[in-house]
Amino acid sequence: MDRALIDSYKRFLDEGKTERECVSRTVELARAKGFVELCEKDSLQAGDRVYFVNRDKSLALFVIGRNRLEDGMNILGAHIDSPRLDLKMRPLFEKEGIVYLNTHYYGGIKKYQWVTMPLAIHGVVFRKDGTAALVEIGEDEEDTALCISDILPHIAQEQMKLSAGEFIKGEELDLVVGLTPEGKEDEKDRGRNAIMAILKERYDIDEDDFLSAELEVVPAGRARDMGLDRSMVLAYGQDDRVCAYTSLRAIIDMESVPERTACCLLVDKEEIGSVGATGMDSLLLENITAEVLAKCGEKDAISIRRCLRNSYMLSSDVNSAYDPQHADLYDRANSSALSGGVVFSKYTGSRGKGGASDADPEFIAKLRKVLDENKVRFQMAELAKVDVGGGGTIAKYCAWYGMEVIDCGVAVLSMHAPFEITSAEDITSAYECYRAFLTL
Repeated sequence: MDRALIDSYKRFLDEGKTERECVSRTVELARAKGFVELCEKDSLQAGDRVYFVNRDKSLALFVIGRNRLEDGMNILGAHIDSPRLDLKMRPLFEKEGIVYLNTHYYGGIKKYQWVTMPLAIHGVVFRKDGTAALVEIGEDEEDTALCISDILPHIAQEQMKLSAGEFIKGEELDLVVGLTPEGKEDEKDRGRNAIMAILKERYDIDEDDFLSAELEVVPAGRARDMGLDRSMVLAYGQDDRVCAYTSLRAIIDMESVPERTACCLLVDKEEIGSVGATGMDSLLLENITAEVLAKCGEKDAISIRRCLRNSYMLSSDVNSAYDPQHADLYDRANSSALSGGVVFSKYTGSRGKGGASDADPEFIAKLRKVLDENKVRFQMAELAKVDVGGGGTIAKYCAWYGMEVIDCGVAVLSMHAPFEITSAEDITSAYECYRAFLTL
């Protein structure tokens, strides 16, 4: 276990609870290791270290190799979005003495896990004049706390007859942010106005500014060591920031000029289908690669097709860790274990591999060789038993270009919960794996 790596990873989680925060912190770390923004370079040579930020919510880093880019790159691709709650466009409302913020959940969550726990708001509000207010409420222990309420068990008999997916409804995930103050009984919106006055003083925003805001509700609290032996990490957002951080560290820690150009791609929106201009189901990778090719002097229209087709990629994403308390959900021999090493998933998807990319065995053999040569522990696994469930990653969107790609990441217990569990040994293993892959 690399304790320094684990401690720096926990700091990254604490400082990056949203996509924008992850991008900002990534740029800081990359610049400290000699990376410069792509637009700062007129041309690129072997050994150059550059990055490209896309709309402040996704980015790519490159270390230019000795070979022509047409020969392909070694790409580490992870996502930096995580399940959460988003504030609606008009979130503030008051109801019989209590003031709330209305939310819409993002990604696959168990809604009941998000009630009666400390929550924080992170994000940005853009005013009409184009200026921005960075918002963080409830994260600092000295700051106020925020929470979603629930019914006491004494009167919850009817609620508890419902299934786990039904007894907390999406429209009930409203954040309690204040109480209606004393005043005239006929005075309307006393509570709303009082809360907006606080926000105005703290961030200089008006209620209409919520229309141009991106405010995310996330679990409050820092990443922590877990277990009496400190063998695990307990934190929010480890799916998929555990792979994002180790991929980032693998590329910025490179000391020599690689043969093939190395790329680390950190993207948004994976949890809702990789949609939009910052997700993988877009021309994001193609557009960024075209920019790099042009500055390397490879301007033929066919160059980008050849580059992407000849590339190797690890879709750096997590896998479900085997849970002995729920052993009936897993095929034990084909499951990933905590502290078993980095996990390769030949295919993901659901049922009959629907939505998977299904890696070629020739590519897996190459990976086995380089990992064995570098003494990196790894395991091969599926998410769960056949027909139990399933999920997808960004791998299939990269496979469209014809490149070799496989899912490779860290096993996670309690995946998509407000606080997830990983093994410190596996985090170290992922970092070592990604570093070895970039030399392939």
